[in-house]
Amino acid sequence: MTVTFATSPDRYRHWTLEVDGAVATVTLRVDEHGGLVDGYELKMNSYDLGVDIELYDLVQRLRFEHPGVRAVVVTGGLDRMFCAGANIRMLAQSSHAWKVNFCKFTNETRGGIEDATEHSGQTWIAALNGTAAGGGYELALACDQIVLIDDGSSAVSLPEVPLLGVLPGTGGLTRVVDKRHVRKDRADVFATRSEGFRGRTAVEWGLVDATVPRGAFPEEVARRATAAAASSRRPEGAQGVVLTPLDRKDDGDSITYPYVSARIDRPNRVVEITVTGPHDAPPADPVAQGAGYWPLAMTRALDDLILHLRTNEPDLGIWVLRATGDHERVLAYDAQVHVAGDWFANEVRHYYKRTLKRLDVTSRSLIAVIEPGTAFAGLLAELALAADRQYMLEGVYEDRDPDAIPATLVLGPSNDGDFPMGNGLSRLESRYWGHVDDLAAVRARIGEPLDAAAAAGLGLVTMALDDIDFEEELRIVLEERASLSPDALTGMEANHRFVGPETLETKIFGRLTAWQNWIFIRPNASGPDGALRRYGTGRKGDYDVERV
Repeated sequence: MTVTFATSPDRYRHWTLEVDGAVATVTLRVDEHGGLVDGYELKMNSYDLGVDIELYDLVQRLRFEHPGVRAVVVTGGLDRMFCAGANIRMLAQSSHAWKVNFCKFTNETRGGIEDATEHSGQTWIAALNGTAAGGGYELALACDQIVLIDDGSSAVSLPEVPLLGVLPGTGGLTRVVDKRHVRKDRADVFATRSEGFRGRTAVEWGLVDATVPRGAFPEEVARRATAAAASSRRPEGAQGVVLTPLDRKDDGDSITYPYVSARIDRPNRVVEITVTGPHDAPPADPVAQGAGYWPLAMTRALDDLILHLRTNEPDLGIWVLRATGDHERVLAYDAQVHVAGDWFANEVRHYYKRTLKRLDVTSRSLIAVIEPGTAFAGLLAELALAADRQYMLEGVYEDRDPDAIPATLVLGPSNDGDFPMGNGLSRLESRYWGHVDDLAAVRARIGEPLDAAAAAGLGLVTMALDDIDFEEELRIVLEERASLSPDALTGMEANHRFVGPETLETKIFGRLTAWQNWIFIRPNASGPDGALRRYGTGRKGDYDVERV
């Protein structure tokens, strides 16, 4: 089946949104029969990819369409049940690739919630009206505050290790110790106790911020939401920007949007992705352009394309990145998005940052090609910096277009910190990690068009070649890449892309994801007698006891 990530509130089956002034309430009431694929029922507010696609859309719309919302309360729509986490039947029947991509997308969505709290002034508060288990508690952990109802039975838990033989797949282990600072011995007890903890112990250990009797629960949640809203920097009276449906055309071998296109070469397992710069100068009032504002339209298209290719085209392991258009126009928009203090510019900037992060953690080889007519400048230069390699044509194609203007690469101020990676560093800082003098030399040339010789001299491209060798060298590179083990490439690329400090994000997308990837294919979890397949049968998993 082909998964589509485009949705809208009028199509939601699992979430409802209510806005009351500065506070929004997001309620999860999963349609048991609304699974994305057949073969399971989403009982007890458990979720699958379809539920999370709606949540991702909801998070985006709150940031763009509701600038007046300063606090978001997420709660459950079932009595005594907030969320039971990822649906076990769904996981058990899914392919390995589906499980891994599911976990990656849910991780990115939880990261988007944290990003909204940190950078948009929309504080998320988890109002746990009942038990939050597994992925349900992981959703709560992404929120800034967690309030648990004290009704004698509702608890928080991460039961994956004792019950399923896998790990919590959406950052639970990492956030418990790194974000909530639960002592590691207590975290060990918690993660191996399937029933979890409730009441006073949950508060004392730091698993939740408060536990409140049922009668006082709504009042306490409202008090916290009001306090969070009062401290927010979100604007008052600002006009929101409606995220209108994407204009996308897909004929199987090509996918096109107004500013992004992809051409698929299946025999060679290559996708050529082209991002097109703006046609006009930036508008005086970006909000008036709405979803058509170039940086937002381009980012939405790129985001959708990444998700589509990652989920529906797993065999296309090599992505060739190009950018076309006018450098000066791109840089003009770059300067507009760079402006601090404007809520809309802030949202666009952070959305592009999150989309680039999605590219960073995508298990595909990324090759940037810089030729005459390309516009790797400012925010589009981030695409070249995100690539595993960059190939730049020196001069022009003499036999094809001798009068063309040679390609240049232009860095803007935004490249030096507006779009940090998961490691907290800019892509320039990551590229020159341990080379302080080289980084300083590049920073000194920000704003200057750099030809192939200059870009190669500064170390901004992998190789600069003239037109005699360029296309042949690129062909060899792509053929060589396609001949290597995709598994080895995935591990290699993930290790090379994230240098320097480890953060909560790099732990979740690196350490945790790598372990979960391995555990998902081990017989103790996914074998015919593994815990994941035996769950609900009354029989425990039959484990191979060798520690590997």
